[in-house]
Amino acid sequence: MAAFRNRPQLRIATFCLVALVAACISLGWHAPAAAQEAVKAKAPYIDAHTHLDDRSPAGVQSMLESISRQNVKQIFVLVPPYTVDDPANYDTEPLLAIAKQHPDKLAVVGGGGTLNAMLQQAVTTGNAGPEVQRKFKARAEELVKLGVIGFGEITTEHFPSAGSATYQYAPADHPLMLLLADVAAKHNMPIVLHTEAVPQDMALPAPLKSPPNPARLHANIAALGRLAAHNPRAKIIWAHAGSDNTGYRTPEICRTMLMIHPNVYMEIKIDPVAPGKNPPVENGKIKPEWLKLYQEFPDRFLIGSDEHYPESNGPQRWAAAVELLDQLPPDLGKKIGMENPLRIYGVKAD
Repeated sequence: MAAFRNRPQLRIATFCLVALVAACISLGWHAPAAAQEAVKAKAPYIDAHTHLDDRSPAGVQSMLESISRQNVKQIFVLVPPYTVDDPANYDTEPLLAIAKQHPDKLAVVGGGGTLNAMLQQAVTTGNAGPEVQRKFKARAEELVKLGVIGFGEITTEHFPSAGSATYQYAPADHPLMLLLADVAAKHNMPIVLHTEAVPQDMALPAPLKSPPNPARLHANIAALGRLAAHNPRAKIIWAHAGSDNTGYRTPEICRTMLMIHPNVYMEIKIDPVAPGKNPPVENGKIKPEWLKLYQEFPDRFLIGSDEHYPESNGPQRWAAAVELLDQLPPDLGKKIGMENPLRIYGVKAD
């Protein structure tokens, strides 16, 4: 301490460093994820929607290390919804190879790089004829044999993002989607569907920009209902409830879909960086209207954080999901956190 008091330059440098860190924190800067204070769920849970952006050994290791910090029992890994010409496109086989090395931690939902790409290509070309349907069904059946637990991530309304750089649209009742519903029902596997809520044809809402998005959007909620009604044994998981870019993914529209279609389920996603227009958590507390919806349909929700691994700097999506999960009544939290994903996917807990 005496040495420190006698070195004014060191005192000044230390003061400046402390001031700089304080300023960064006040401006919203966060330490890298690995350096953040550990966040753990009160009870084990399953995160049913994640992505592995770096499939190298180092990337896989970083994901496994994060899992150990979360108190997450298992995570389901999906390929993002790609188009055929997306240079980042890959599909399920690399994820299955990784999951086989960690069967107690990882399971794979497959088809985002092939089934979704084939769907988008069919919409673009207008060709969903017999040969296209044959190839589509063959790939879906192949994925089942390879060991996926569901089909996804499929999209019928997707705005450009870092994971998928182009706007994508397909009618939810497109012939290929109806075909996939039949395959999914046959094998008791769910379809994970990414679709922004557009209840009627409308202009692109702010702050979304055109281009790259279209100036007008097609209505899609009725088509989603027709997909669910096509084969009531097909489980449709409408992803990202709580992360809304159009302003129409409200508790009311979710309630209507859940009431009419018993085979529709919903993943809960909260993005603390870009919360969207109808987030279920505000100022750290669950909004009453969302809590009421979960309580009305306790068997129909599961956690699907949409976390990308390795984790980026800043607040994590999985941590936001844990914040919500920990506020639920214990019985409801157990259903949403563990029981529902196990039942919906037909998998067993180790």
